[in-house]
Amino acid sequence: QLQAFGGGLVQAGGSLRLSCAASGRPFSSSVAGWFRQAPEKEREFVAAIRWGTSRTYYADSVKGRFTISRDNAKNTVYLQMNSLKPEDTAVYSCTLGSAVDRRPSEYPYWGQGTEVTVSS
Repeated sequence: QLQAFGGGLVQAGGSLRLSCAASGRPFSSSVAGWFRQAPEKEREFVAAIRWGTSRTYYADSVKGRFTISRDNAKNTVYLQMNSLKPEDTAVYSCTLGSAVDRRPSEYPYWGQGTEVTVSS
């Protein structure tokens, strides 16, 4: 079960930190990721991290502004979002999978999203 926290309303240029707690993380899930979906848009890849090596992957649109990290002991993944822009406004969801992929269809485990709104 995945549960995301930390969304909210923030002004452009501000920061938010999202958390995703994975209780009972499936043994086969070696990758954790964040996706987002803005109104009337498709779900898009934001970032991913490998549980074992902590190697990270980012969408070009967030590279240099967002940082994904994980705490293995707590089975928790974080997404630190800095220099937020109005176009970052979306519902952010965390996910678990067995391989890094930018297609949401490749991730079998999803949690409820948390809404992020960035005002201009």
